[in-house]
Amino acid sequence: MEKSYDCIIIGGGIAGLQAGIQLGRYKHKTLILDSNNGRSNLCKNYRNILGWPEGVSGETLRQSGKKQAERVGVIFKEQKASTLNKSDNIFTITTDQQEFLQTRTVLIATGVMDRLPAGIENLKKCLGETMFICPDCDGYEVEDKKLIVIGSGQAGAGMAITLNYWTKDITYINHEQKELDESTLQDLKDLGILHISKPILEIIVKDESIFEGVLFKDGQKIMGERGFVAFGGNRVHSELAEKLGVQLEKKHIVVNARTKETNIENVWAAGDVVAHSEQVAIAMGDGVQAAIWIHKRLRSLEP
Repeated sequence: MEKSYDCIIIGGGIAGLQAGIQLGRYKHKTLILDSNNGRSNLCKNYRNILGWPEGVSGETLRQSGKKQAERVGVIFKEQKASTLNKSDNIFTITTDQQEFLQTRTVLIATGVMDRLPAGIENLKKCLGETMFICPDCDGYEVEDKKLIVIGSGQAGAGMAITLNYWTKDITYINHEQKELDESTLQDLKDLGILHISKPILEIIVKDESIFEGVLFKDGQKIMGERGFVAFGGNRVHSELAEKLGVQLEKKHIVVNARTKETNIENVWAAGDVVAHSEQVAIAMGDGVQAAIWIHKRLRSLEP
């Protein structure tokens, strides 16, 4: 049996939760589909968010955000949207648990997932504490530290070069041993960034979350104080949108800058699947903005 909603939000990360809270406060019948496997699940500490001077984990934000949304009537299902179709201005979503859901509006907040290669032990243990992904969020955390950038090819080298703003003691480990162009090699040399091209076995961790260095597969160790990760090839979760006919640019969803609506009427998008800003504050703002315009549309559809 199909269940009908005013809005279904696909993705229960930061953008989706913030939109859900706003729509719930408008008293719209809102459902959030959440696979509980997003970028915000990984981060142990966001330190650049207003009001959290000691930082806050992604898990804390997700848990408290869910409670807040449920208090205003938002429904949650830990399921993944498998298909999304539109017919006669009604959207039908099939989930991976074979539920059939209908809605008048859709918000796609499916995000981006960083590529973290399998086989490097302890890689996720320090993320957000002493190992980082986003230089805009956490470059400050490596100021004047002995930094090890773990990555692949040009993506990792680019990260190392960017972080030279914060520290001059940088080693770049090209784990997948992908070739670098001559210009990049020269930039690394000019900035005094040590480039090592060989595979890592594990991250050396102290007290569960303190990065101390890396152990290579050949037994060599290199010690450091902080780590950054940049493997490139991050996955943008825009497949459902693309199949529906939503306009994409480099796999990211194109939206109206003011309303966050896509080229498909009554479909909105918010968060990293749109801008890939990697900023929680922007995801929150985009979620609210989309919800405001979804509310306006729902009001216009009333008899």
